[in-house]
Parts: sequence; C-alpha cells; structure tokens
Amino acid sequence: MLKAMRKHAKYFYVLFFIIIITFVFWGVGTVDKTGSVEVVAEVGQHKITVEEYWKAYDRTFRFYKEVYKDAFNEKMQKDLKEKVLDSLMDEKVLLIASKEAGISVSDEELQDSISSERAFLKNGVFDRDVYINRLRLNRITPEVFENMKRQELTFEKMRRLIELSVDATALDIQLPQPSGNEQAADMIRQAMMGDKKGKALKSFIEGYKKSLKIKINKKLIE
Repeated sequence: MLKAMRKHAKYFYVLFFIIIITFVFWGVGTVDKTGSVEVVAEVGQHKITVEEYWKAYDRTFRFYKEVYKDAFNEKMQKDLKEKVLDSLMDEKVLLIASKEAGISVSDEELQDSISSERAFLKNGVFDRDVYINRLRLNRITPEVFENMKRQELTFEKMRRLIELSVDATALDIQLPQPSGNEQAADMIRQAMMGDKKGKALKSFIEGYKKSLKIKINKKLIE
C-alpha cells in the first residue's frame, strides 16, 4: 500500500505538467479564421489543433513508455489519447476561469520566473544570450514565449487557488502513528492530500465546463 501511495503522490500531476510544458513550447490554441487548421476540440474561444494535440500526446507517450516499459500495452495507449485530450481541454477551462476571476501575472513575476529557468542559466546566472539562442532553436520569439509563459503562470495561480480550498485537517481517514513510523504515516498523508487536491481541481473544472460551449472531433485523433 505504501509503495502505491508513493507512486501516486509522485506522478499525481505528471500529465498536467507535461501538457503545460508542451503548452509553453508549442503555443496555445487560437481562433482559426481561415478554416484551414484542423481542430480537435473547442473550449469557448480556445481551439485545440491537431498539431497541438499530437505534440502533447507524443511527449506524454514517451514519458509513460519510460515509466511502464513493456507493461505499456495497447489499451493503455488508447486510454492515454483520451487523457491527453481531456487535460488539454481542462487547461483551456482553467485559463478561461482565471481570466474571469481577474487573475494576472505581473511583469516582475514573469521576469523572475524566466530568469530562474535552468535552461537559460550560464554558470548559475541568467544569461540573455543563452535565452535568445534557446528560443531561436525552438523557433520562438521572446515576445511569443513571454506571452505563453505568462499564461502558464496564470494557469498555475488558478490551480493553486483551487487547491487552497482543500483544508489539510479535512481528511476523513485518521491514520495511526506507531512509534518509529511517523515518516511512513506522513508519506501516506501527503499522498492522500494530493488525491484530495486533485479531486477538488477536477470537480471545479467539470463544474465550470457546464457554462462553456465545447465541441470535440475525436475522429481526428483516432
């Protein structure tokens, strides 16, 4: 049980974080005015393109393939397709909710976040030349990257705000703390807390979806 709890706690937000990384380096769904871009799903005014979806799926697939190795079977791959799409849609929902809630990221917060990115450091210090070169390799301009980074930070603020609604004292299960085993009990509590936060986040998203216009075309990813 303890081993399962540890694994659950470790990978609890893995899918969300992978999607966020893809989101930053690939871009957000935009409103297609030409009709030439294939769209997997629409969440309000946000569109998830086929390219955006497969970029996220590929990154997620490689992660889970590394974790599960030969145990990663065909059924798990099929389920993963659904989970990636759900996560991309959930992300758009949180972005819409954060905008309506008036959540924003200041220029100072944005710069602090970028300057602390390990990919942009040289000898432990932020280096603008490294920053520009890294973005150029990814074919992204600083303006586009900073806009996407700001939205990522906004997304994280919204997620944390929802999680704060979960009170650590509200756990329904009381765990014994036998002498000498406090660390194991604390580990289990943290895993349970992570599960509770996840449920609160998912509940918020599902409830908010009801107020949005959503379209899905799964045939494009079959």
